[in-house]
Amino acid sequence: MSFSGKVKEELSRQISTARHCQIAEIAAILSVCGQVSISANDHFCVTVHTENVSVARKYFTLVEKTFNIEAVIHVRKNAYLKKSNVYKVEVPSHEDTVRILQATKFMSPEQEIADDLSVMSRLVIQKECCKRAFLRGTFLAAGSISDPEKGYHLEIVCSTMERAEQIQSIMKEFELDARIVTRKKNQVVYLKEGSQIVDFLGVVEAGIALMNLENIRIRKEISNNINRKVNCETANIGKTVSAAVKQIEDIRYIETHVGFSQLTEELEETAVCRLRYPEATLKELGEMMNPPVGKSGVNHRLRKLGRIADELRGNKEDYND
Repeated sequence: MSFSGKVKEELSRQISTARHCQIAEIAAILSVCGQVSISANDHFCVTVHTENVSVARKYFTLVEKTFNIEAVIHVRKNAYLKKSNVYKVEVPSHEDTVRILQATKFMSPEQEIADDLSVMSRLVIQKECCKRAFLRGTFLAAGSISDPEKGYHLEIVCSTMERAEQIQSIMKEFELDARIVTRKKNQVVYLKEGSQIVDFLGVVEAGIALMNLENIRIRKEISNNINRKVNCETANIGKTVSAAVKQIEDIRYIETHVGFSQLTEELEETAVCRLRYPEATLKELGEMMNPPVGKSGVNHRLRKLGRIADELRGNKEDYND
């Protein structure tokens, strides 16, 4: 099962104890995949269509616990994807449908259906806990999270801009920096930062998924830090080796063309030491000398040897320090 599937599986089995939160989550699911039909004799029937069994199970359980209504589940094969199913959760009773729609504020007391089921009434999500339930139901019905091993991306697909802006507004109340982008005919509310996705999982109370994501983030951060350190050390080693190679070339040039006899005692000692220990660091070279010389002192001497070699290459006679 994908990471997104595991998150939804966890959310589908989590039922709020407060009735107002249960209603908020039912309303969120209905706003995504709910449909209201009216018969010839003006009887209402509310149905949820989904390809996700977690959504069907959660809606069925919520309706039963919140309203003591026994919904009916129909399962059929997806016409396009033969291996997947389409779930239809139906409340056939007119009276029960009216109770659900009025509780979720999709129907007025005069039994008038709201023009747009995709936008929630603020009366349903006045409390913070209800807003959490709303986001939980919304993500369950229309959200997804990419594999955190590959990257961080959470999104909720919306049919209208008004719905997207409502979700974005509620997410921002929890200090989540949600953005909206248009994709084909839909609006997509999304989060890109790993820390923001962790916070979202905390908001919707997906504790297990949150811990799993945090573990992945920590492991990736450690791995990235190690790689950065190794790359830095490799670069430093490369610079040290390149510098040593240049120093040895200069010293060899001096030795070949004039020898070490015309160098000062300190420069001769440094030249001999560098030739003998080509892989030593400046600090190590300094410790080998008598008396010991600091790192900056060794570097100063080697730079002098380099200038002497450059002067020799330019056929300059005055090369002594």
